[in-house]
Amino acid sequence: MNKVFLQNKKVEVSIVASASWSAPVLWRFRTPHQCESGRGLPHSKTLRQIIATALSAVLLANVANTNAQNISIPARPEKLVFPPMNYEPPNAADYRVQLKAGPVAYVVPDRTLPLVNIAVYVRTGQYLEPAGKEGLAELTGWLLAHGGAGTNTAEQMEERLAFLAADLGADIGDTQGDVSLNLLSKDLDEGLGILRDVIYAPGFQEDKIKLRKEQMLQEMKQRNDDSAGIEAREKVMLAFGENFWMNHHSTAASVEGITRDDIASFHHRWFLPESFVIAVSGDFDRAEMIAKLEKIFPGIHSGGGSPRIPTNTTFCAPGIYLVNKPDVNQGRVSMFLPGIQRDNPDFYAVTIMNDILGGGGFTSRILNRVRSDEGLAYSAGSRCSGGVYFPLTFTALFQSKSRTVAYAASIVLEELKKIKDAPVTDGELNIAKRAYIERFPRNFATKAQVAGVLASEEFTGRYATDPQYWKNYRTKIAAVTVEDVQRVAKKYLTLEKLAILVVGNKEEILLGHPNHPVKLEEVGGKITDQPLRDPLTMKPMVK
Repeated sequence: MNKVFLQNKKVEVSIVASASWSAPVLWRFRTPHQCESGRGLPHSKTLRQIIATALSAVLLANVANTNAQNISIPARPEKLVFPPMNYEPPNAADYRVQLKAGPVAYVVPDRTLPLVNIAVYVRTGQYLEPAGKEGLAELTGWLLAHGGAGTNTAEQMEERLAFLAADLGADIGDTQGDVSLNLLSKDLDEGLGILRDVIYAPGFQEDKIKLRKEQMLQEMKQRNDDSAGIEAREKVMLAFGENFWMNHHSTAASVEGITRDDIASFHHRWFLPESFVIAVSGDFDRAEMIAKLEKIFPGIHSGGGSPRIPTNTTFCAPGIYLVNKPDVNQGRVSMFLPGIQRDNPDFYAVTIMNDILGGGGFTSRILNRVRSDEGLAYSAGSRCSGGVYFPLTFTALFQSKSRTVAYAASIVLEELKKIKDAPVTDGELNIAKRAYIERFPRNFATKAQVAGVLASEEFTGRYATDPQYWKNYRTKIAAVTVEDVQRVAKKYLTLEKLAILVVGNKEEILLGHPNHPVKLEEVGGKITDQPLRDPLTMKPMVK
């Protein structure tokens, strides 16, 4: 530490500055009339001159100290050398608690802020909806947060949560439900009482049921307004088959036919202690929190848990599927193939291959070709997430002006062939691997993330089958070789199965661009018209 003390007849100034300048400069001013005047620069011109002199002395001292330590500053940024990152992910066993009633909880104290975050994950979802009651899961999830609970009406609950500055949320999606609460730690006991009522004694208020049904109906009417929504919906139809449970969409008839008894029955059947996984983080004592959780999750009604998620997917025939949406000037394109599950031994090599091909943003081949070189799209890339319960898809996707859709698709196809036919470079491999390794700590940046990630591993079953997944992740990414990338590209980029979904102005897309004489059928083969669906019935609309 460097210290400089300057005095005049009336003022004493103390300045403390660290050699690295990472610590703040501290000031203390004393006069005959004031014992301490606080922090910050003084207003007196004389004092400012004194301070400037003092700071100059400190700066010179720091320069001398730096020279004394022979610290070498590189001439260019790329010559900077950093020590290896030393980071280990949290150990799940340190936070995991098996509650007596059946739920597993991950309890992660964090005294940084006077807040507590609680999330209860539930093994339920749209895959459990009875035929003809599509929309039931979504409606039930919304009502858990907005339909009242315990002795409180919906209005009383809303008012109380606002008073506590607490945030209550609930949702039931495809394969998971969740109820979450964020509040000040001083209100924890009341918050846990509210959470217990929401989970075990929801009100399902009739006027709120009516309100949400009306909202869902309005949302349905907008299904064909956005081409992105059409693309996402039709891709799932083609990739998994119209009879797959994910493609059993809610309709006006199914939502209108849902009764309060249906909602109560769905909740009662699937909200069971053994179906819960809990993530808790925040300002609390760990032992005390565990004791509180034991009280709000008692061993009551048990129905044996949720059935396995169906996996009977059917991939479409190869070719081009074109949805005509004449009111847009861009075509949205998804070029997709059967994918893999996350427990596939090739998962790490496929991850790196996809990053080089299109998942790595501005370092990836597809974006560089389609956007940077040709200027055909603002966004282009690829995705290949390992499925949890069944294989998902490998998808290359972009949006381009209608007339250049075929040309852009031909470029993407070229890149798919190139990564199969020739090895990637050592530089590409290194950039992709370093990106995943160096971003790794972000998964656990906060205590809430730690609790959430570990609870998700428990919920999806990976903790039981691969408890060392996060510990070994970087090692397995680092072990991927150039040969591995080409091997998995040849194995999984089965272009003879390629399906291409295009949503846009059919006439303009098929016309092509005069400067690029590429026809869409030359890229992907036979073109099949994929009709728009009636937004209220989800049946194909016939011209």
